[in-house]
Amino acid sequence: MRAADSELPRAALLQMITGAAAISTTSLFVKWAHVGPTMSAFYRMAFGGLMLLVGLIALRQWRRVRLVELGWLIVPGAAFAVDLMLWHRSILYVGPGLATLLGNFQVFLMALAGFVLYREKLGWLFLAGIALAFLGLYLLVGLDWSAVGAQYQLGVVLGIVTGFAYAVYMLSTRHAQRGGHVRLAPAQLLCVSSLLSAAMLGLAALAEGESFVIPDVQSHVALIGLAFFGQVLGWVLLTRAMPQLPASLIGLLLLLQPALSFVFDVILFARPTRATDWIGVALSLVGIFVGSYRPGARKPQVETTGAAEPD
Repeated sequence: MRAADSELPRAALLQMITGAAAISTTSLFVKWAHVGPTMSAFYRMAFGGLMLLVGLIALRQWRRVRLVELGWLIVPGAAFAVDLMLWHRSILYVGPGLATLLGNFQVFLMALAGFVLYREKLGWLFLAGIALAFLGLYLLVGLDWSAVGAQYQLGVVLGIVTGFAYAVYMLSTRHAQRGGHVRLAPAQLLCVSSLLSAAMLGLAALAEGESFVIPDVQSHVALIGLAFFGQVLGWVLLTRAMPQLPASLIGLLLLLQPALSFVFDVILFARPTRATDWIGVALSLVGIFVGSYRPGARKPQVETTGAAEPD
């Protein structure tokens, strides 16, 4: 075996870990920014889309986008906008760690959609994964459900519903690509989707009466970090690494995102955490991995934007 062949997986592994770690910080930036949830989502998409646009133009990788392609990306753009609006509210209501973990429950919705739409087999691993994940969720929030406030309960619900919006985004993007309706390269697809979502989020912010003014330096830094780490750096690293690694290892490494988000929440925001909470997190992560694992899957095709990020 040539040296380059043995080094390539190690490089991809490092990129995968770094990308997942970068994305794990996004919920922290939402918490640090002194703006409303819709506004933080708007600036994430707007700043991230502009960063990608500048990069693509500088590298001469931008090509003309057909009007029909924009039409096919309206539904994914709207779904991603709704996903972020819900998720950012969940972050503010229940904290970055739990909100990120709840968003990753979308793997079960994606699997169910594959079963319904494409007749993909689920098997006992999927059922075991659901059981473990929801047992873990019960340990995290179910034991004290009647004692927590209405806002916290709403945050849990919004975190789970986030998965529905993200599943619509993934499925509609995949359909547009597989049907040949959208033929953009992954980086440009992410750029266009981001800018479309930003436009929709801007309209939503106007309807909510939110101000577009960024109030202070901390918010400026947080929103730029949110866009750079979540929408640009993390995605670039993941999409470079994913085609070179086995699907099972990818699924495992992507769990770094919710795991690190939870740890960061405990360290940086002093989230009250008991032993049963840590057990709940561990069971949920194991359940998500088991529920998303597909025996025999090798190297997945990178065909969607932000596929590894739910959020």
